[in-house]
Amino acid sequence: MLRIRRFEERCVELYSATKIRGFVHLYIGEEAVAVGVNEALTPEDAVVSTYRDHGHALARGITAEAVMAEMYGRATGCSGGRGGSMHLFDASRRFYGGNAIVAGGLPLAAGLALADRMRGQHRVTCCFFGDGAFAEGEFHETANLAALWNLPLLFVCENNLYAMGTALERHQAQTDLAMRATSYGMVAWSVDGMDVEAVEQGAGRAVEGIRTGTGPHFLELRTYRFRAHSMYDPDRYRDKAEIERWKSRDPITLLMDRMRESGAPVDKDVARIERRIAAEIDHAVEAAEQAPKEPVENLLRHVTSAPAEAVT
Repeated sequence: MLRIRRFEERCVELYSATKIRGFVHLYIGEEAVAVGVNEALTPEDAVVSTYRDHGHALARGITAEAVMAEMYGRATGCSGGRGGSMHLFDASRRFYGGNAIVAGGLPLAAGLALADRMRGQHRVTCCFFGDGAFAEGEFHETANLAALWNLPLLFVCENNLYAMGTALERHQAQTDLAMRATSYGMVAWSVDGMDVEAVEQGAGRAVEGIRTGTGPHFLELRTYRFRAHSMYDPDRYRDKAEIERWKSRDPITLLMDRMRESGAPVDKDVARIERRIAAEIDHAVEAAEQAPKEPVENLLRHVTSAPAEAVT
């Protein structure tokens, strides 16, 4: 969680210095979701993410160096510098985006889960999406097919209460999203998304259920982003007092306090971890600054296929 937090804070600095361009959606405040859920998954499982994907990618094991290079648009980035912030991708980690379209990852996740089931592979596909995606047809179509076909799919709804700038109660008549998900015949419940241990336990229970063949599961993780929707967003739709109330439940602070209560040497450990993370991110930035851009002659790679030979 500290790695994600410090990485995102550095992205703010780099964006302000115009080193990073384009859209950037920060994950600050939601770290417990990415870390807790990924703790319940294995390397063989698949993860599909959203445009707020830095935290998911780092928790999945993609290096800070590969992510930072992608933010810079460099050829050494995890997507070859072509995707940027919203399109992180690493097939070797079974991390299939980074999808910029709201709810766009859900049908992809269903396809991955269907492929695994048809091949007899006992793997789980985990799809992250926000509360705004719940209003999209892709969610309802995917949920219906996942339940109908008994797919090994874990729906992880990161409910941070705002679909971009629209409060949940202004775009959903029924705000209990887990209860609504049960209408598709899948197991669903809500979890405190600011408590990393609760997230890990909830995700572990869901993944175990999926692996035993009980079909898709839905987790509504109630969380909150401390920053605006994106770096372009003036964030005028939220009350500052509300933001401060949620910050009092910072997932990193909550875990540290719990560890102190148990007698763990938290401050000493955190200082060591902070030093390691600072060095890691410094190296990632330096490597990104020195990394090459993709040569112009390669611009059609991965865009068009090679010309087919004429058949006579």
